[in-house]
Formats: sequence, structure tokens, C-alpha cells
Amino acid sequence: MQLYHDTTMKMSKLLTTAYSTSFSMGIMAFAPKFREPIYAVYGFVRLADEIVDTFHGFDKKKMLSDFRTETYKAIETGLSTNPILHAFQIVVNKYGIDREYINAFLDSMEMDLYNNYYESKEYNNYIYGSAEVVGLMCLRVFVEGDKELFNRLLAPAKALGSAFQKVNFLRDIKSDIEERGRIYLPGIDQYVDINDCNKKLLEDGIEREFELALEGIRNLPAGVRMGVYSAYLYYIKLFEKIRKSEVTVLMKKRVRVSNIRKIALLFKSLLEVKILKTT
Repeated sequence: MQLYHDTTMKMSKLLTTAYSTSFSMGIMAFAPKFREPIYAVYGFVRLADEIVDTFHGFDKKKMLSDFRTETYKAIETGLSTNPILHAFQIVVNKYGIDREYINAFLDSMEMDLYNNYYESKEYNNYIYGSAEVVGLMCLRVFVEGDKELFNRLLAPAKALGSAFQKVNFLRDIKSDIEERGRIYLPGIDQYVDINDCNKKLLEDGIEREFELALEGIRNLPAGVRMGVYSAYLYYIKLFEKIRKSEVTVLMKKRVRVSNIRKIALLFKSLLEVKILKTT
């Protein structure tokens, strides 16, 4: 059985590295004991997202419903023949990840099956389920059962997940519209309504969330602080490039941070994390 456990964890790592170089680099900066659990969380999130965004021509509604059922069955029984779900259930059961977080995430994935834009309340619910709870799942792993530390870092973790997601929204405006027929800017229901004014409103909110998130990063356990800080620096760099780009530019091309720059930011985090003072 241990061989199966180990193999499913390796498959989650393979999925993560295939889909996200920046996230993978951040995980490699974690202490070894934290790497496999976070690969497993990312693998679960990535697989659900693929059902919604990639598996065109299939019955996505049924696939996502089956995925939800299989997820909870895996958690309850401690076993799944789906290797990504098996790895995830190990982490859920070991670290006590709240079922509410899992359900909120899957609810947001389901929302994408029916919505091409979001009203204010829906938008906030979507951000919570698609991003904030993912940060909270990771935080459950990071604190290793320390409830006081979890509660202290809960708000910054939600802010960081939200900021990351909103930066992704701005970065992916072109592909979200052209490939998925969706727009993730609050209060926008027509593509022609997108302009630099409502872009700036979203950016101002992101900036405040990054400020709150940094305070939380300062107080993370040493074994994960550098990895999370490196991801933070990457998204700050991406955010800076997006802020300098007008909406018309974002609608034409996807803003990127080069792999060389990502490596440079990883080294930058190695130097700067040592002077991040805990509060």
C-alpha cells in the first residue's frame, strides 16, 4: 500500500510541474516534508479546473459531479483508484482540511459551467471558492495542527489567494474571452465595458490584499516562508507588468514573466526572506 501512496504523490508532483513552472519552483523552496502535501493539493485543484476549462465536447456537468462524488468517497474510505484524488485524500485526512473548503472550491468550479460574468455577490463567492480556500488548504498543511497560528494567518492567507487569482484574471483576459467566453472583472457583463478605469479599481484592491498577505508571510513557519515569499515576489512582478499595460494591450497578448526572471526572483527571495521580521 505504501508503494501506491508514494506513486500517487509522485503523479501529483508530475501534474504540478507540467502545468506550472512558477508554482513548482515555489514548492521546491519548501522544507521537504511540505512538498508532497502541496503537490497533492495543487493536483486536485488543477484536475478540477481542467474538467471545467479544457475538456470541451464532453459532459462537463456530469464529469464535475462525478469528480465531487469520487472526492468525498476517497476522503471517507481513504482510498481512490484515481491517483490524484488518492494523494489528495491522504493530505485532507492527515492535516484536517475542512470539507467546507473543498465544497466551496467545487461550487466555484461548477459556477464556471453556467456563468460568463459575475455580479458582485457572485464574484465574491467565486473568489472565495476558487482561490481563498485553496490558500486555506495550504495553510492547514503549513501550520501542522497549530490552531492558534492558523487563526492568526487565516485572513492573510485568504488575501494572498485572492490577490493571486485576480492577477490571473487580468493576465488571462484574452484567453478567458476567446477560449472560454468569460470575463472575471466585477460589474462587467459585456466585453466592451472593459476599460482602464475598472481595471484600476481591481488593481487597487489587489494592492491592498498583497499588503495584508505580506504580513502573514512574515509569520509563516520557517519551512515554508521562502517558498510562499518567492511566489509572492513572482506575482508582484507579474502585477507590476500588468499595471503598466493598458486593457487594449492585455486583450491582445498575455503578459508573462520569463523563466530567467523567475529564477532570479527565487534567488531574491532566498536573500530577502532572511530579513523578513516576524511580528
